[in-house]
Amino acid sequence: MDAYDKDSDAEQGQGPDGGAGPEETGATGTVATGTVVTGTGATGGPAVGEAGAAPPVPAPEPRTGVAALSPRYQVGAVVALAVVAVAVCAHLGLVFLHVAPSNTLTKQHGAAVDEWVFPEFEQNWKLFAPNPLQQNVSVQVRAEVSTADGGIRTTGWYDLSAEDGRAIAGNPLPSHTRQNELRRAWDFFVATHDSQDRPVGLRGSLSETYLRRIALLRLERNDAAGPGGVVERVQYRSRTTNVAPPSWSGEKVSGRPTVRELPWWSVAAETGDARPEAADAAAGAGGAA
Repeated sequence: MDAYDKDSDAEQGQGPDGGAGPEETGATGTVATGTVVTGTGATGGPAVGEAGAAPPVPAPEPRTGVAALSPRYQVGAVVALAVVAVAVCAHLGLVFLHVAPSNTLTKQHGAAVDEWVFPEFEQNWKLFAPNPLQQNVSVQVRAEVSTADGGIRTTGWYDLSAEDGRAIAGNPLPSHTRQNELRRAWDFFVATHDSQDRPVGLRGSLSETYLRRIALLRLERNDAAGPGGVVERVQYRSRTTNVAPPSWSGEKVSGRPTVRELPWWSVAAETGDARPEAADAAAGAGGAA
């Protein structure tokens, strides 16, 4: 009976002392050494502890800039950039040929270069010349105006250089137009006219047209014509004064100003609405004066 009981206990997984057998201890007690393999998590990704699990792939960032455009608009943007780049390179090349010494290209295509550069993009090197400009030039203008009642009156002199100087003084970012438009236009006129104020070549006539347009713009800004008035003719004059040299140079220059007064110019072609009879009357009044 004792033997039967021992065998019966052994079959039921009990030890000789009534405790659990080794098989039961391994099942519910200490976990055997080894890799634990689990199933797939609730989100569909690999569960924690899975051997060889790859990290999650981040979502791609949204495209910006040109890459966000459709292919058709991308092609349009590339074409526009190419056109702008070609235009900039062509402009820089023409300006370079203008300031460069005489060469084969300027001899063959000098007319095309001048047509593009003058008068807006003309360059000069007076700042770096051995003798920089040492004069103060004041440019003034006045006008003959046909009034609303049919009369003719002459305005006073408007000092355009002084107006530009007041606009630039104390301005940290002065206008390029205020700094250079009038000065370059007057230099252009002086370089293309003789001592009798007669134009030399086609550029001389172009410089006169440029000055007439500037005069009309400035006179309109100053309301020179008045209510119902029309500017018929304009006249320029310049007042040039030498800059006094430093005391240590020993150079002697005249401090007396030089005045250059140009003839009256009709602005009928620029205004387009000037009355012919008023222009004739203004011319007669100017000749009598």
